[in-house]
Amino acid sequence: MNRIKNKMGGRPPKIDPAKNRVSVNLSDIEYADFLTLYEKSGIHSMASFIKARIFNETFRVVKVDGSLLEYTQLLSSLYNQFRAIGVNYNQTVVTLKSKFEERKALAMLYKLEQQTVELVVISRQISELSQKFKELWLQKSASADHSQER
Repeated sequence: MNRIKNKMGGRPPKIDPAKNRVSVNLSDIEYADFLTLYEKSGIHSMASFIKARIFNETFRVVKVDGSLLEYTQLLSSLYNQFRAIGVNYNQTVVTLKSKFEERKALAMLYKLEQQTVELVVISRQISELSQKFKELWLQKSASADHSQER
């Protein structure tokens, strides 16, 4: 009843395992500063971040502007809604032409045209706001780049 194991299970052993441990005590202010640096680094492992800082390895700090991300998501959803409105517009015109007499269809198309004019005005406002946002974003990134060069 002796069982012989041909293969061992589990993960293969590391060539150079990290088995030495170092401990550092930080005050509350130092720890808060440390966490801020860690979050800005974008490194997923705190151990990797500490090693990089100790051995002076370079790493990039990536700042994500939440407002920019939210703005682009909203802009994308607006674009999708405009496309859906365009499809509905075409379907409405086809249905009006085929189901109603000419006078009634023209009256309904007039109302639809007025709504379309309002959509054009809103789309122009969106374009203007997007341009302002872009200019503001470029100013922010240019000033951030300039401050990092110093």
